[in-house]
Amino acid sequence: MATIDDFNQVDIRIGKIIEVLDFPEARKPSYKLTIDFGEEIGIKHSSAQLVKHYIKEGLLGKLVLGVVNLPPRQIGPFISESLTLGVPDENHDCILIVPDKDQAVIGGKLY
Repeated sequence: MATIDDFNQVDIRIGKIIEVLDFPEARKPSYKLTIDFGEEIGIKHSSAQLVKHYIKEGLLGKLVLGVVNLPPRQIGPFISESLTLGVPDENHDCILIVPDKDQAVIGGKLY
């Protein structure tokens, strides 16, 4: 069983998507995201399988939750530096976890 100390090791922050690119080299349909996690963390890149529910234009400016302290992961020719968080729908396609208020502070840490 995980402890609160285990949970506290995972750094989950609010980020704002500032760029969305197609990722045709990915095995599963995906986007390459550039996310601003605020002054303390900075800009990070993430690969996310979001094409079933989101268009690129709809993702720009969207606030999302992401894990920012995992090691970078090579996904084809792309390096993913953060894990954008989501939950599955009934077909196992990703639905983003997002704050319910736009006033959430970019870079704010989940607690």
